[in-house]
Amino acid sequence: MTPDTGTPLIARRRLLQTHATGALAWSLGAAASVGFGSVHRNAFGQPPSAGAYLPTPTQTEGPFYPDEPLPDTDSDLLRNGSASYAIGQPAWVGGVVTDLQGRPVAGAMVEIWQCDHDGLYRHSQSSGRSGRQAMVFQGFGRAAIGADGRYKFRTIKPVPYPGRTPHIHFRVKLGGRELLTTQLYVRGEAANARDALWRRLSSEQRAMLDASFEVGKDGLLAEFAIRVLA
Repeated sequence: MTPDTGTPLIARRRLLQTHATGALAWSLGAAASVGFGSVHRNAFGQPPSAGAYLPTPTQTEGPFYPDEPLPDTDSDLLRNGSASYAIGQPAWVGGVVTDLQGRPVAGAMVEIWQCDHDGLYRHSQSSGRSGRQAMVFQGFGRAAIGADGRYKFRTIKPVPYPGRTPHIHFRVKLGGRELLTTQLYVRGEAANARDALWRRLSSEQRAMLDASFEVGKDGLLAEFAIRVLA
C-alpha cells in the first residue's frame, strides 16, 4: 500500500480542532439569544466584531397603522385604560434591540401594532371579521429601550385574518429617525405558506422574522431579536 504522504497526523488533528472551534464560535455568535434581553455574544463571551450581524429584514408598514386617537399606548396591550382584554392567547413578546456589532441601541423606541382576536385593528378602515365595533384590545403599544437594549410587550399571540397569516407589526425609532419597520411571524404557522409577504422572504430572512411562541409561567413567551443599522 502506498504510504500517505499528505498532511501529518498531528497537523491534521490540529486542523480539525481549529475548524471545530471556529464552527462553534460562529454558531454561538449567530444564534438568537435565549430568554428576553440577552445581548448577543460570541463563544468567548465577547460582543461580535464589526459587521458580524445582518440587519433584521424590513417589511411593509401595511394599511392599518393607527389613525385614530389612542388613549393608552403603553407596553401592556391587554389593559386599555381601565378595560382588560381577555380573548385570545396571552403572550409576552420581547427581546433585545442591537446594532450590527451586537451593542444595545439605548434610547430607541419600539412600537408594535396588531389586530385583536377578531381581526380588528385600531384603524378607521379596519372592520375585522364581525364588522366595525368597539375595540377593547389596545392594539398598539410602545416600549422605551434602556441601556441594556431590552424591550417587552404584553399582548396576544397574533391571529390570521382574510388574506394574511398571523403577524405583529414592529417599528424601531431613535430620535427623529426611523430605523426599521418589519413584521414578526409565528414559526411553524401553516398559513405562512399562503401569505404573499412571507413567501417572498428567503430562508435566512424567515429565520430572522419567525418567532416561536413557547409556553411560559404567565402565558406564552416569544423572543424576537432586532438588529438595526443605528
